Amino acid sequence: MDPSALREEGNNLFKSGDVEGAISCYTKALKVSTCDSESAVLYRNRSACYLKLEDYSQAEEDATKALDTDQGDIKARFRRAQALHKLGRLDQAFLDAQKCAQLEPKNKAFQELLRQLSAQIQQKAVQLSSTDSRVQQMFKLLLDNSAQASDRQKAAQNLVVLSREDAGAEQIFRNDGVKLLQRLLESQQEDFVLSALRTLVGLCTGHQSRTMAIVNELGMDRLCGVMGSGASSVSLSACHLFQVMFEALTEGMKKDVRGKDEAILPEPSRELRSMLRHLIDMLAAPNVSGPGRDSAINLLVKQVPRKSQKHPDNSLTLWVIDNGLKKILEVAGTVPEITDGPPLTDNTLLSCSVLLNKLYDDLKSDKERENFSTLCEEYVQGPGLESKLRSIQTVSVLLQGPSDVGNRTLEMSGIMDAVISLCASDNITHQQVAVETLIHAAGKAKRASFITANGVALLKDLYKKSENEQIRVRALVGLCKLGSAGGTDFSMKQFAEGSTLKLAKQCRKWLCNDSLPPNSRRWAIEGLAYLTFDADVKEDFVDDKNALQAMFQLAKSEDKTVLFAIGSTLVNCTNSYDVEKPDPQLVELAKYAKQHVPEEHPKDAQSFVEKRVVKLLEAGVVSALVCMVKQESPALTETCRECIARVFLALVERQEDRGMVVAQGGGKALLPLVSESTDVGKIKAAQALAKITITSNPEIAFPGERVYEVVRPLASLLALDCSLLQNFEALMALTNLAGISDRLRQKIIKEKAVPKVEGYMFEEHDLVRAAATECMCNLILSPEVQKLYLVTDSDRLKLLVLYSGEDDERLRKAAAGTLAVLTGEMPEVCARIPSTTSHWLEILQALLLSESQDLRHRGVVITLNLMQAERSLAEKLMESEALEILSVLAKAADASQASVTRAAQCCLDLCLEYGPPCEVSEL
Repeated sequence: MDPSALREEGNNLFKSGDVEGAISCYTKALKVSTCDSESAVLYRNRSACYLKLEDYSQAEEDATKALDTDQGDIKARFRRAQALHKLGRLDQAFLDAQKCAQLEPKNKAFQELLRQLSAQIQQKAVQLSSTDSRVQQMFKLLLDNSAQASDRQKAAQNLVVLSREDAGAEQIFRNDGVKLLQRLLESQQEDFVLSALRTLVGLCTGHQSRTMAIVNELGMDRLCGVMGSGASSVSLSACHLFQVMFEALTEGMKKDVRGKDEAILPEPSRELRSMLRHLIDMLAAPNVSGPGRDSAINLLVKQVPRKSQKHPDNSLTLWVIDNGLKKILEVAGTVPEITDGPPLTDNTLLSCSVLLNKLYDDLKSDKERENFSTLCEEYVQGPGLESKLRSIQTVSVLLQGPSDVGNRTLEMSGIMDAVISLCASDNITHQQVAVETLIHAAGKAKRASFITANGVALLKDLYKKSENEQIRVRALVGLCKLGSAGGTDFSMKQFAEGSTLKLAKQCRKWLCNDSLPPNSRRWAIEGLAYLTFDADVKEDFVDDKNALQAMFQLAKSEDKTVLFAIGSTLVNCTNSYDVEKPDPQLVELAKYAKQHVPEEHPKDAQSFVEKRVVKLLEAGVVSALVCMVKQESPALTETCRECIARVFLALVERQEDRGMVVAQGGGKALLPLVSESTDVGKIKAAQALAKITITSNPEIAFPGERVYEVVRPLASLLALDCSLLQNFEALMALTNLAGISDRLRQKIIKEKAVPKVEGYMFEEHDLVRAAATECMCNLILSPEVQKLYLVTDSDRLKLLVLYSGEDDERLRKAAAGTLAVLTGEMPEVCARIPSTTSHWLEILQALLLSESQDLRHRGVVITLNLMQAERSLAEKLMESEALEILSVLAKAADASQASVTRAAQCCLDLCLEYGPPCEVSEL
């Protein structure tokens, strides 16, 4: 743990290209260093490493620490100038670069940086001047009430565009633009209100101090009032503004503000709590519109629970539960037909379920969960018919959200009896609430059997006799759910033979009935989501083109509550759920012990599944899935995203279908699923991306900058908890990407995929090992990867040489190709090849004698590179049988072997050039 030794080791690692290893050494040295001057050097060196990794904030911080000790450290000052330049802090970078140039006037690097900064600062000044005049012009038009309405609207739209640029946002803010935007918000004209909100988004994006000033100047009451207005478009825009504000404030709390040149910003937690308190107050407020309430719930879902369970602090969740749980339950218990409740949309109750579930999942201890359950039980208990109805509605919402809490409230004395009795009520509203609760209650096997015994007759009676269409369709869904309690097990039938098909046929009939409102038709999808566990139902459903089109139309509609049901139905139809095939020996033992053994339906065989997938693709399933992914709603939960990812993976299973999926936007739709889904869903989406990248041109499948977003999910598949197939497909896809451009190779390196690829080069499975070596063959084109093979205490080079002599032709081609590029780009590697293995010459000769032209060509190129690198290597090769082999190859007249012939002739020409003892006199 000697600091000097660690620093020296870090220097060597940095020179060899192992930047992260160098950072590790410098960090260890800093922990044990007791000398300020030595620490300053370590900080300066680590700053250079961070510059290499493009972590400019960290580079600037380390350079500053070095300068705190020694203001005359010109290297540290130059590195800080470089970091500040990349961070966009041009004025500060200019001061540092100017001081460097004063100390060393003849240093070209200092002069070049100073020149670049001067030009950029002048350009920025011109831009600011131009932007300021445009902002003033827009303000003048907007404040002129005598101006034409069309001109004022155009000015408001131009203000939105200006706010998206840093210079424009700053000028709007400095010219007292917030007050003007406040006037636009109060104008009651939707176009002006939308423009004001979108301009505020530009002002707040990524800027903490401006956000805090805007929150305090406009006031949360005004902003919440705008979001709670009746217009859906205004509510959504205000919701987006809130989202941007939250992000700016929370990111600001994470940043370490330092340096005398930066403003000292106040703590933003007070503004955050104020925003959350106002959102909670909006939930049960009667004057808030349904869309406004949905937006408030959506914001709470996104902002309150921890993003990662690894983060220990869940105080915000506990605060919301203490201050807002009863208000959330009040919304959850609202029956829309009862006029004294707050206005709701079709999506509100499901959004409440998602919020309650998120809050409950974020709790860390049994004590916290017990408190949550107790608060829910206290709310559910209440006297009077209306209160009982609200209680059952609350239980229904809880059953869809934190199901453990929902089941506890359902088991409270009298609740289940009240549900059954209300099903028989003459009041349509009572029946509707009770039947929905019954549907959600049938989720667990023991409760399903209870309802089968006690409620099936009641549901059948409601379905047959009720004159209300909404009651009939809900009763039908209840029967569907009970009828599918056996899942995919062909031997488990709840109802008589043929009953499931009859239920499914009726669901399809309801689904295609355009005269019904969407909120009634969606229940038909709920029924199919359960019934499609049965393969007979799947087959009938995918053959019904009208039913498929009706389902896809619902997927594209404003009703978000249908998303999970559609996703589940498609998962069932494509068999993209996980099925564990039992061990045959265990199956025999189970039969012997007379235990139940699940049976697969004959129509769930792979051939049937492939045909169903083709029919879904022809019907337009991809466009429906793309629309589902774009939905901004709490109803698009992580579980729902997982369903969509599973379906996409099933759709791209066959190579011939991938082009259609890409052409209809499937590649683009998969990208958000790899970051916003369950852990399983992320892997499924990443695997689907891998399959597309293997067989499609990535630059066409993911045009523009989107292709770089594919690298990270592919790298995530190179993990031990992924299957070998997933590892293999990820390696194949990365190979394809690495062969496109150096920028993509740099992205792969930045995502730390190179060590993982190297690890799979040792895999026992032939295909995986060969795929990893092929990937390295393309990555070796990057100078950073080439430098890894200069490290002396590594077996990387030895592995390539040995693999070039393996029996597996695919592996040999990949290894020999990598070796050919490496020896050509880095002659210093050539001298080390003889020391890797005593069989190196035999391996090279075997390549030259190979029946495969590709292997022969690789062998000749490696030979030529070795001879060009060192005369001693040329002598060793000419003293061996390689000379005779090259002589034969150089005389080949076959035009198809022209490349091999030319390379072999070059080897012999070089030999003649070297002269004795390399000279070949008989040639």
